[in-house]
Amino acid sequence: MPHPYLELKLSWGLFQKTPDALSAAEQTRLLAVARKQQSIEQHLLASVEAASVVVPRATLATRLAEIRQRYPSGQELADELQRIGLDEAQLATAVERDLLVEALLDKVASALAPVSAVDAEIFYHLHPKAFERPEARRLRHILITFDDEREKALAEEQLETLRLTLERETARQFGAAARRHSHCPSAMEDGQLGIIKRQQLYTALAVPAFALAEREISKVVESEIGLHILRCDEILPNGTPPFAEIRKKIINRLTEQRRAEAQRAWIKSLLAEAGRKHLPGNA
Repeated sequence: MPHPYLELKLSWGLFQKTPDALSAAEQTRLLAVARKQQSIEQHLLASVEAASVVVPRATLATRLAEIRQRYPSGQELADELQRIGLDEAQLATAVERDLLVEALLDKVASALAPVSAVDAEIFYHLHPKAFERPEARRLRHILITFDDEREKALAEEQLETLRLTLERETARQFGAAARRHSHCPSAMEDGQLGIIKRQQLYTALAVPAFALAEREISKVVESEIGLHILRCDEILPNGTPPFAEIRKKIINRLTEQRRAEAQRAWIKSLLAEAGRKHLPGNA
């Protein structure tokens, strides 16, 4: 059977739930993943490379603190540990083992040569479609919700007055109005919705929002959640951004890809070697 801690970790990782909250189908999937992962981890920790890997005590303490934060109280964590047959010391041992696996995989990946700016630029030119971005807008809005036709009429009148008042004003003044009047949680951020692509908006809002010029405010628009006025702070046109703008992002992306590939190749080689040792005549 998989180690109880592995089941606990995967339960949070796969389903964001405690093990006792899983459905029968979720429990079946968790056990299958846990058995496979436990088998792989055993091979990793038995490798030559694992002999020199250690976990700093501070790293272990931080990970244990992260686990405790998932529970509303220490008692709830203690109850969960008791339910799966672990105490705090056994939890620490299991977490340390988990961190050893992570450190071991990091060690394998650290042997790779770093991705250079030249590598990144070659990738950029070979895969231009990977970096195409659709038109986007940096938007703000003021939302007023309503429960009946009377409230709707009042909300429409209020937003129209705000629109006329703010149409020649700055984003800062629009933001101040959003803080005072908007019913959306974004009011706390001066009505900012951030950088928005067309498909991220309610259908009723997408057309007017993407027809706005910079610093323009829309007419009153109705969506599924209420009435809005929208302000376009910035238009980000579609197309491929220049290499200099996304160089660091490409380097990070290629670095993660190469790390993952190296780790997968190493694990595959360990499992293949283990398989050969179990063939008849190789005992």
